[in-house]
Amino acid sequence: MKNLKKSLFLVLLLAFTSTLSAKTIKGIVEDAMGKKPVVGAKVSVVGTPNYVFTNTKGEFAIEALASNTLLIELTSYASKRVKVGNQAFIKVRLALIMIIDAEPEEDMALMEISSTAPSVHKSMAKRRAYGSIMGSAESYPNWNTEEYATIHENGYKNPMNDPLSTFSIDVDAASYSNMRRFLMNGQTPPKDAVRVEELINYFNYDYENPKGNEVFSVTTEVATAPWNQTHQLVHIGIQGKKLAMDNLPNSNLVFLLDVSGSMSNANKLPLLKSALKLLVNELREGDKVSIVVYAGAAGLVLPPTSGENKAAIIAALERLEAGGSTAGGAGIKLAYKTAREQFIKGGNNRIIIATDGDFNIGASSNAEMERLVEKERESGVFLTVLGFGMGNYKDSKMETLADKGNGNYAYIDNILEAKKVLVNEFGGTLFTIAKDVKIQVEFNPEVVQSYRLIGYENRLLNKEDFNDDTKDAGELGSGHTVTALYEIVPVGVAFDQGTVDPLKYQSATKTNKTSFKGEMMTVKVRYKKPDGNKSMLVSKTVKNTNRNWKYASNNFKWSAAIAEFGMILRGSEYINTTSYNQVISLATSSKGADEYGYRTEFLRLVESAELLVKK
Repeated sequence: MKNLKKSLFLVLLLAFTSTLSAKTIKGIVEDAMGKKPVVGAKVSVVGTPNYVFTNTKGEFAIEALASNTLLIELTSYASKRVKVGNQAFIKVRLALIMIIDAEPEEDMALMEISSTAPSVHKSMAKRRAYGSIMGSAESYPNWNTEEYATIHENGYKNPMNDPLSTFSIDVDAASYSNMRRFLMNGQTPPKDAVRVEELINYFNYDYENPKGNEVFSVTTEVATAPWNQTHQLVHIGIQGKKLAMDNLPNSNLVFLLDVSGSMSNANKLPLLKSALKLLVNELREGDKVSIVVYAGAAGLVLPPTSGENKAAIIAALERLEAGGSTAGGAGIKLAYKTAREQFIKGGNNRIIIATDGDFNIGASSNAEMERLVEKERESGVFLTVLGFGMGNYKDSKMETLADKGNGNYAYIDNILEAKKVLVNEFGGTLFTIAKDVKIQVEFNPEVVQSYRLIGYENRLLNKEDFNDDTKDAGELGSGHTVTALYEIVPVGVAFDQGTVDPLKYQSATKTNKTSFKGEMMTVKVRYKKPDGNKSMLVSKTVKNTNRNWKYASNNFKWSAAIAEFGMILRGSEYINTTSYNQVISLATSSKGADEYGYRTEFLRLVESAELLVKK
């Protein structure tokens, strides 16, 4: 009897202990039809701080007790609770919520909201929602609604017919960190998400510093193209003057923050708050910050506050919560109005918009946004765009905002990227030293049979735009580097570019052979001062050289490695290889000091991309 009681006690103790010991619960979250994964759903253990998010396959793994309940939730879906019990694997299906009556408050009237409000979104928007399981697969919307502008890759041009190549500089780097997000999640990025020039310009290069009163320096280099040694590669580098922190002008910053329902995921509003706290810690007494938010309507939640009062700014950020629809147009108007009212003459007047780009109320189309921002930029207020999130990310809208708003664009996929953009590259991101920077290259047809610009497809300009000071172009920040590459087919190399009928009314064969022997091309750069309206010109001649790429600078080899990687990801018709071996070899040999580890990380991304291709 005593042994029986002892055994029973041990069984009960074991059962009790098993309910107290945590175990790893794996699972998958799918749509209501069980046909598509639900990405980014929050899976939390009720009554504990423990939570995770589903990956791109809808999968999750979380530590929980048998007695626990899991809560699965995501904006636009009906949440669901599941008892853990003895289950080791849990499959959950979430029903999409149909929004029957979404009502922005007060006809989206601009309103001022007290910065002491505990949760902004409750007074920003109201809506009535009813859960409904979609009746068929045909009526179910695609879970991934990310948007990217179509890229038509630059082709080869004959300098006899097209002697000039003109484009705006691009210091944006959003495409690189977005590409990284895809690869880290086990996916190859969509082709149109890969903008090769942004991959190249994600990295800084070791160019010669500007001298004296120069705003920037221009460096050029020519060597054979690593992926085709009968071709040449021309490397053009611009180095902006780096302003010392003590010499930076005071800043008038307006944080324009998306707090709509789509921003509720951890990689959106919570990450946004953490990112901006890093920036706030860099501010000085003479700087001031205002915070405008938008959901169903737009509101001012922090009046202009000194950068010295970091606690007040951070407290206002902490109070933000996500909910409601997205009145992006109203938010932009209020942000510009606030920036104009606090304008610092000779200072850094800038709006920093942080969003997933999913505008759905008011001025939401790319064309409407473009016209709105083009009009508002005349105030002298610059724009920085910070993108967050996945699944519904609207890259095309973000790029439009930055391009047309005299600004730059970064995608923040993690807190380290936030540190790179807002701390390590603080001056380049927020302080413009030259605006409307354009490059025009003239090729010598005695040397160049054909040429093509690698990347910059969305930044091409008409040749007449170069001298037209009314035409908008890119901005150069303090300490920024800008890199561009041309692939050249030298005269005498076998090359089939196609044929056109001979010209009837003019000759296409006249060239000037007398004065410019040995010159391959001339690079011209136009720019304006940040508060100026008249452009200035810098010009540099590039000599023809036939150096092998193996003896080129690290700047040349690193940029070539990035370009080759981008072309492989895009499935470019202008590169014959799909092997990453040469990319790794080039990058490894030119990695250099790598102070922050960005180049080492690139090598890991190349390895990840190679493994994905082999799957």
